[in-house]
Amino acid sequence: QVELVESGGGLVQPGGSLRLSCLASGFRLDYFAVGWFRQAPGEEREGIFCMSDGDRRTVSTHSVQGRFSISRDNKKNTMYLQMNDLKPEDTAVYYCATHLPPYNCGDQWYDPAVWGSWGQGTQVTVSS
Repeated sequence: QVELVESGGGLVQPGGSLRLSCLASGFRLDYFAVGWFRQAPGEEREGIFCMSDGDRRTVSTHSVQGRFSISRDNKKNTMYLQMNDLKPEDTAVYYCATHLPPYNCGDQWYDPAVWGSWGQGTQVTVSS
């Protein structure tokens, strides 16, 4: 079965850190562009990061620059979102996604509609 499974979410205090994982099964993740998105209660899904196939280009939203980073481990067929200096406004369900190659994280990368496959999401709550 082709699927993406996120893990690593939880409850953290402001200023804390989490690393989210996204394990791909049924296909080779290194052939695809990958992304991270989040959705807070009552809001639309928001693009956080896009990494192109071949890792030629990485794009992120201004709200997470300097705090979050994206990476892959191709041997484990897994992508990661490292989140540091977490803030209450980061509270959301976080999703990983993939896009068929070639995809270079163009102008509409932040739009969930352009992405093909999704994980089930993992909850991140930042609260004191």
